[in-house]
Amino acid sequence: MSDTENETPIAEPIIPEVSAIEAAVPGAILLVEHFRGDLRLTVERAEIANVLKVLRDDVTCQYSLFSECLGVDYLDKFETHRFEVVYNLFSVQYEKDGTLVGNNKRIFVKVRVPETDTVVPTVTAVYAGAAFPEREVYDMFGVKFEGHPDLRRILMSDDWIGHPQRKDYPLGGERVQFPNGKFGPAVSEVPVQHPGESYHGKTGDVKGEQHLFDHHAPPTPQIAPADPNGH
Repeated sequence: MSDTENETPIAEPIIPEVSAIEAAVPGAILLVEHFRGDLRLTVERAEIANVLKVLRDDVTCQYSLFSECLGVDYLDKFETHRFEVVYNLFSVQYEKDGTLVGNNKRIFVKVRVPETDTVVPTVTAVYAGAAFPEREVYDMFGVKFEGHPDLRRILMSDDWIGHPQRKDYPLGGERVQFPNGKFGPAVSEVPVQHPGESYHGKTGDVKGEQHLFDHHAPPTPQIAPADPNGH
């Protein structure tokens, strides 16, 4: 009999979060990873709200704090999807009625979003604090959150065309006019047309600012080195 026949298989460590999700939402977990001490779960997109509800309410999890959600554009890295939405939750530890609640742990939950179907269920019914972060992901990446109570742009103007944090968004810049009549800096001295519109459409009106591009700053005055003799 070989030595290997006497070996006992090493049991997989029990992960409370995984056990709780599998019990409440069977089949929702697609991938389990650990990175730098944090647990990372990739779950079915359609089940994201149910998964986060388990992580919030289950006594073994108690992820009470919605830190953020953010978008990631992998462009052509994966065949199955282009985008991911990542939810960052934290289990705040505190004492309540003489009992210690929470465990001071962080977890990241991810959903995969294909370019042809950029819709994810909102989680605002689970975490009200997701309302603004979801709007930012929509604004910057074009991912829509189904059921969101007020899904509209939050950083760019309402008539902005495109989503600036997509990897295929054109580089460049346009000057922005502030209420006092001054213009903010562009990426370069030569204005770059905002994709999908003319300068005199929607957000790209440059009337009256041509003098800014013709202006040349005066040369920096040359200062002679100090005389060590004081002259």
